[in-house]
Formats: sequence, structure tokens, C-alpha cells
Amino acid sequence: MAYILGIETSCDETAASVTKDGREVLSNVVYSQIPLHTIYGGVVPEIASRKHIDKIIPVIDAALREAKIKKEDLDAVAVTYNPGLVGALLVGVSVAKAFAYSIKKPLIPVNHIQGHIAANYIAYPDLKPPFVSLVASGGHSHILHIKDYRDFEVIGATTDDAAGEAFDKAARVLGLGYPGGPKLNKLAEDGNPEAIRFPRPHNGYDFSFSGLKTAVINYVHTAEQKGEEINKADVAASFQQAVCDVLVNNTVGAAKELGMDKIAIAGGVAANTLLRKQMEDTAKKNGIGFYCPPFELCTDNAAMISCAGYFNFKAGIRGGLDLNAIPQLSIGDVL
Repeated sequence: MAYILGIETSCDETAASVTKDGREVLSNVVYSQIPLHTIYGGVVPEIASRKHIDKIIPVIDAALREAKIKKEDLDAVAVTYNPGLVGALLVGVSVAKAFAYSIKKPLIPVNHIQGHIAANYIAYPDLKPPFVSLVASGGHSHILHIKDYRDFEVIGATTDDAAGEAFDKAARVLGLGYPGGPKLNKLAEDGNPEAIRFPRPHNGYDFSFSGLKTAVINYVHTAEQKGEEINKADVAASFQQAVCDVLVNNTVGAAKELGMDKIAIAGGVAANTLLRKQMEDTAKKNGIGFYCPPFELCTDNAAMISCAGYFNFKAGIRGGLDLNAIPQLSIGDVL
């Protein structure tokens, strides 16, 4: 039995969680900074870092209280150290090092993408590798062959804009504000996904959404220059359909090529309702099982970091007091 404290500060959520044996969540506390960044139309790194400093200790204390566990009874402290905003990561890493040192327990470094994958282990206690996983968020769009809990092969990755980044930029040009993804998803419910034929970029299993994003921007700007009124719901629905078509086709195609009978999705974009339904339907048509975490485990949280930390802990992975934040290190470089 192992109790792991997880700490997550890679972007604009300050989070802490305690899990038991990497599957059972005893607490999951998240302080979101969305209201602070909304007026700027996106995350301001300096503001995010300062707010993490303000909130990290109270959030950790709340997680321990909610879990009804004393800090001395923890077996390890897991923390996101890459990738992410370097200032934000440094807050979590610094606090985790001090906390682990103070209670004389191991420090476990965790890759943020690894954490997103692990959210599925919490949602589905019986899920075991191997399977194919799509991880889609604001900064990442990866298709991974999960050979074992710590053995990943990158099948496809972002070559420019990630899916979540494209959602945010499309939402911005439509005047929806920040965070754009959920707002565009909501607006798309009232639109016709076949109204506008936006491009579906294809590059093997890699992702490239910059052209699609530009197509939406050009469509809106051209209409504005001509004085034509656009149906924003149709634009949102058509854009969203194009993104989901690419994500689903690439992921299911990779699973079929690898002979996998299970697909999991994770990351903030995995909260998109169309993606969840389309991936499930397409997987079912191809005889493939589908796994997706609940909405609260798709966005950044510390339960997923604690869970991933458990598997690193069991594998003997340890971080020293020289552990540093590495904002751009990829999952392939770490694990």
C-alpha cells in the first residue's frame, strides 16, 4: 500500500492530491486561475507563477485534510517537472523538494503528459496496458502506444499548433473569450458542422492545425472586410468537426495498424463532447474498446500526477534536490 501526494503547477491550476496505490483518489484539490487570466485573453506566465506561490501551501494542506492522512504517513511526493511554463513548474518543484525533504520521503518526478494518460487508470481501475492513447490539450497533441505503465512510444505528435491551442485561437477570432475551447464547444451545439468545409490536415499520424486555424481566421476576416454577417455557430461547429475528424481518424488508424483493441483519450481537449462521442462511435465500429476520464480529470489536476507518480515510485524512479523544471522536455526523452 502506497500513499502518494501529487503536486501540479504546470500552467494555471494549483493542485494537490493524495492517492492510494495509484488508483484510488483520497483527495483532489484544484485552485483554478481562469478568472485572473480571462481579462487578458490567455494565461500570463508571471501572474500564474505568483498565484501558485500564494496558493500552493493552502492547497496541499487542504488535500491532506480531505484525504484524512498525516504528512508523515505519505510514502512519496510526486510533482510535475515538465513540460509547462517554467516559472509555474518551478513553484511546484521547489515546494515538492522542500516537502519531501522535510518528511524524509522520496521525491518522484512526473511528466505532465504521463499524468494525463494516468487519469484513465483512476477512471478505469481495471485498465491495463497495452493500448493507444490520444493526449490532446492546449500545448500537446500526441498519439502514444502505451506498451506498459512507463513504456511509451510516440506514434504521432504536434508539428505546429496543438488542438487545444487551435480551439483557443478560433474562439478568440469569433469573440468568445478565454478559455476558448469550452465556449466554442458550447456554441457549436447550435451550428451546422457541414456548413463550411474547412481543411483536414493529414501528415501520417502527426498533427498540424495551424492551417486549419488560419482558414478559420481568414474566413472570418474576409467576411468582415466584405461587410458580410457570419453565422458564428456554423463556423464553430464546422471548425470543431474538422479538428475532431483529424484526431479521431489518426488515433483509430494508429490503433488498427498496431493491432490494439483499446483506445484511451486524455487532456483538456478530451472534455470536448463531440470528440468523446465521435471517438467512442468510431472505436466501436472498429471493434475497439474506448476509455475516457470524467471531465474533472481531463483538465489539469494533481490526482493524475499522483497516480503517474505511483508507477514511477514502484519502478524506483527518484528525484534529488537538484531536480529542475524543464519546460520543453518531451515524454519520449523522459521515460
